[in-house]
Amino acid sequence: MGSEMSSLPDLELFTMGMWSIGLGAIGVAVTGILLANTDLFLSKPEAASLEFLETTELRSLGEEERTFKAGELWKKNGAVIMAVRRPGCFLCREEASELSSLKPQLDQLGVPLYAVVKEKIGTEVEDFQHYFKGEIFLDKKKKFYGPHKRKMLSMGLIRLGVWQNFLRAWKNGYSGNLEGEGFILGGVYVIGAGKQGVLLEHREREFGDKVSLQSVLEAAEKIKPQAADTD
Repeated sequence: MGSEMSSLPDLELFTMGMWSIGLGAIGVAVTGILLANTDLFLSKPEAASLEFLETTELRSLGEEERTFKAGELWKKNGAVIMAVRRPGCFLCREEASELSSLKPQLDQLGVPLYAVVKEKIGTEVEDFQHYFKGEIFLDKKKKFYGPHKRKMLSMGLIRLGVWQNFLRAWKNGYSGNLEGEGFILGGVYVIGAGKQGVLLEHREREFGDKVSLQSVLEAAEKIKPQAADTD
């Protein structure tokens, strides 16, 4: 009887200890989730200079493949360029579709719309073309995703903003697949003609962080077309 009574305090201490460990683990998890939903641990983008981008080697993906320097794309009329995180991603397809809705206004301005991808797997680029109304090129060295390439790994799955973006794209009827690398964050550029420079550089903060269409148009309106032989 006495030994049974003496064991009760030990049992209570053990139970309290387990509760403390459990509460501590929950506290750590909650703290981690809260921190993940701030920008504290997001890598900061490094601005890409015109000199850095224009020397990028791109490859066309049509029937007649060719390799050329990216500066050719904006030499005369500037360009709007989407650096696609992953062609099969339904969030990327949503942004591509919305950027393509600007095509009539961009055509009036004489500004072409392009996209670059960092890989080509199966028919993913052809499938992406259903959402994007411009030419698509391969940026194998991923320079349009740099100079400092930024990734969002598993932290993206516990960010509230990412889930809100998922829900928004899903409600808008977009779907996709999981093929290819999708952790390196993409973005959108508006680049002026010739040496006018980068007029807008939007870098994804998290999965599904879209560029402002109004900002794209405003930047495109600042482009000053140049003669074809102007450096």
